[in-house]
Order: sequence, then C-alpha cells, then structure tokens
Amino acid sequence: MDQGAATAELFETHRGRLRAVAYRMLGSLSEADDAVQDAWLRLDRTGAEEVDNLGAWLTTVVARICLNKLRTRAQQREEPLDGHIHVSDPVLSRADVADPEHQALLADAVGLALQVVLDTLAPAERLAYVLHDMFAVPFEDVATIIDRSPAATRQLASRARRRLRGEAPAPDPDLARQRQVVEAFFAASRAGDFKALVAVLDPDVVLRSDAGPTRPRLNVVLRGASTVAGQAFTARRLAPFVRPALVNGAAGVVVVVNGRLFSVMAFTVAAGRVVAIDVLGDPDRLVKLDLTALDLPPEPS
Repeated sequence: MDQGAATAELFETHRGRLRAVAYRMLGSLSEADDAVQDAWLRLDRTGAEEVDNLGAWLTTVVARICLNKLRTRAQQREEPLDGHIHVSDPVLSRADVADPEHQALLADAVGLALQVVLDTLAPAERLAYVLHDMFAVPFEDVATIIDRSPAATRQLASRARRRLRGEAPAPDPDLARQRQVVEAFFAASRAGDFKALVAVLDPDVVLRSDAGPTRPRLNVVLRGASTVAGQAFTARRLAPFVRPALVNGAAGVVVVVNGRLFSVMAFTVAAGRVVAIDVLGDPDRLVKLDLTALDLPPEPS
C-alpha cells in the first residue's frame, strides 16, 4: 500500500466522528460533509506521517473550519421575521431498525430541539460546548482553537450549558415511551379529540416550523398546549400520509405525499408529554434528504 492510500485509510477511521463534530457545530449535513472533505484535503497535503496525534489534529482542523463558517454566518445573518427559527437538517432513519451509518451522528441523542438552541449560541460558545461537553476535548485544547485562555473557554462552555438546560429539555431516554406519546398525539388529532390532544402536550410546549424563505407565513413559533393543539387540528388532513421514523435518534414522523417528502416532524418527549415539536417543511431542503434508509411502505390508496 502506498503512502497516499495508507493516509486515506487512516482518515476513514476518523470520518464518522469528524462528521458528527461538524454536524453539531453547523446543523447542516451538506456543510458537515464539506468540512470533513476540506479536512481530508488538508491532511492529504500535509501527510499523516507529519502528524503525531491524527485524531486530535483532524478534530482541530474540522473545528476551525466550522468556527470560520459560524463566524461568517453571524456576520451575514439578518434578524428572522415573525419569530422564524431555523430548524437544522434532520438525520432520518427507520423507526424499527437502527442504521449503523448514522450511529455517530445520533450519539448522545442530539435532537433537533437541541440543535435549534445551539444555533442561538455565539460561535465560540458553541464550539466550546460541543467539543468539550459532547466530545471530551480538554479545555486547554479548545482554548487554542478560539484563541482564549482555558479559564475563559470553560466559562463559555458553562454559559452555553446553562442556556441549553433552560431551553432544550432532555428527552425521555425510553424510545418506546417516546413512540407511545407521539402515537397518542396523532391518534387524538385524527379523532378530533381536542381534550386528549391537550393532555399529551406539556403546558409550555413549543412548536417551531421552518418552511423556508419562500413561504414566510408558514414560519411560525407557537407556544402553549391549547395553541399547539389548535395547529395540529388544522393539519389533520395530512394524517393519512404520516409515517413513523427516527429523527435524530428520537421518535418522530415524516409526511410523504405522492412520493414527495412534505415535512419532517421531530418530537421531544419528557415526563410523558410532548415538550417540543420541530417541523422542517422547506421544500428546497427536503428534496436533498435521503429517504432510502427509511424503506417507507406504500402510501394508502
């Protein structure tokens, strides 16, 4: 095996972890893949033989790429209209079968609700939290990436941690229980049972819908059980097209109409109730998602 092939083989052993780091940093599967590819090109130029700790070196490279991307976003970002919140790209897999290809991305159950809050963090805060809390990178190493002291870096991660605790409730770890609650939500919606629908929702439930820039009226943030239940009633016509799926490792659904992905709904279930629903309905982004892993059954006639 020549040196180039050996380097490529070594890189592949790290690809899954690098993609997971980049996805948590950017919330975009395509941008995560671009960041990993950029890291490969840099390694190919440098040569693995010149690197003492390949895993740490690659993680640092990917982190720097993502940090630059986040800083560019922050400079270009305009305030969203009408409370529009960006919903990150979902990682989809079958509800009944774990997909090994997605296991690194799904580790630690990083749901869409958590990704939404990560998007609100400052770039340095997000990097400090993601690298240290999710991937156990020492603060001393993180500090060199963001050009801060280890103490300042620790404070950034702590600030991010408090924000996430307050705005992104930890989901129930029992996936079967999550599914029961989601199934109860749709059963109540189909039956037109408003009382049962409200009962399955947390009083402070939040629904975030990202329909994309071309449909601004559908970009909404709704709060409260009665308000969210009312919205669910208006969407009952889609009930026949709902298919169960894992969305970022948690119970959720995809809505497929005439063979086309209409929306993805991610549910966060805590203490037996739905505390958050994150909906991606942006057609330009949905068309890029790979549905082959879902192995969806035929639509009802």
